Amino acid sequence: MATSPDGTLYYQHQRSGLGSVGSYQVAGTPFMTGSTIAAGDEETINFPNVTRSITIINKDAENDDIRVHFASTGSANTLAGLHYITLGSMNSSLTMNVKCNSVYVSAPGNAAAYEMFAELTGINPQTMFPLTGSGIDE
Repeated sequence: MATSPDGTLYYQHQRSGLGSVGSYQVAGTPFMTGSTIAAGDEETINFPNVTRSITIINKDAENDDIRVHFASTGSANTLAGLHYITLGSMNSSLTMNVKCNSVYVSAPGNAAAYEMFAELTGINPQTMFPLTGSGIDE
């Protein structure tokens, strides 16, 4: 309960936020997607809420590489700085316990397919700070 400047008592709803530990301790809401990315292209996956964890699986039958990153390949140092993880064979996977509101998946060589599963918190994606800096795009 809070008090307004004129002394009136009122209730204020608590909302979960980026520092809300409970939002990351409970099981997340499921989110699944997947796609085939054209050779040399990237896709941005924008999540409807901040993530708790993300799993990406390379589903390309030809064992073509996919890359997972937090900044676009158009950013100056994403590729040059090796700020990505490569999944190089069918069914290779990556699980990250991270909070973010988007992730990038790219196909550096030939077209490649992937599947993604994410656990989402109840946190509004607009509250997420931009992922930038050393290890992301610098």
